Formats: sequence, structure tokens, C-alpha cells
Amino acid sequence: MEDYIPRNETEAALHEYKHGLGTFTQKMPEIARHFNEFTEACFKEGVLSQKEKQLIALGISVYSQDEYCIIYHTKGCLDQGASEEEILEALGVTAAVGGGAAMSQAVTLVQDCISDLNQMTQ
Repeated sequence: MEDYIPRNETEAALHEYKHGLGTFTQKMPEIARHFNEFTEACFKEGVLSQKEKQLIALGISVYSQDEYCIIYHTKGCLDQGASEEEILEALGVTAAVGGGAAMSQAVTLVQDCISDLNQMTQ
């Protein structure tokens, strides 16, 4: 993995997050296992679709200004078939609640992630 060269900043951040998560999992396996089980249960298909859950998670991530979660859940939205329009509409709601800080993430980081992640799938 030392020779890994990311194609863009979004891919680099995803790689950095996964590497850190792996290190944490090695050091704290029980906590990581319980966290992963809880998270997987929360994101399973239910009354809300996985796409809807990813859109909610992205909105919360933008509101809380968590860049790694913004990137991770932007990818989750795209992986679950959310269109750019659906993502931006959900972020409009986030901005209505979260104000300027949420809007700044929506118009910068999220749009950059969508572009980078779409390039990665081509």
C-alpha cells in the first residue's frame, strides 16, 4: 500500500480514513466491532431506503462540518443511486437548518466529491 497514489483529493481522503479505521480496529477490536455492527444495523434497508439514510447522514455530516463523513456519505449517496440533484436538494434542507456553514460545505466539498467520485467510476 506504500506505493498507493490517489487519483484525487477525495480518493486520498477515503484511503486515509480507511487506513485510520484499520489501525483503530487493530488497537481496539471490540469497540470497532460493536461500532461497525451498530452502524450496519442503522444503514440496513428498512422503512427508509439505504439511499434516504445516506442522504440523511450526508446532511448531518455537512451540518456538523465533518469532512471525512461528508466524503464518505457523498460516496454512500452515489453508491445508493442518488442523483446530484437529489444530493443538492437534501443539502438545501441542511442549509436551511444549518445556515451558512452548511451551505459552504454543500457548495464546495460535496460538489468536489461528486465530481471526483464520478471520475473514479469512469
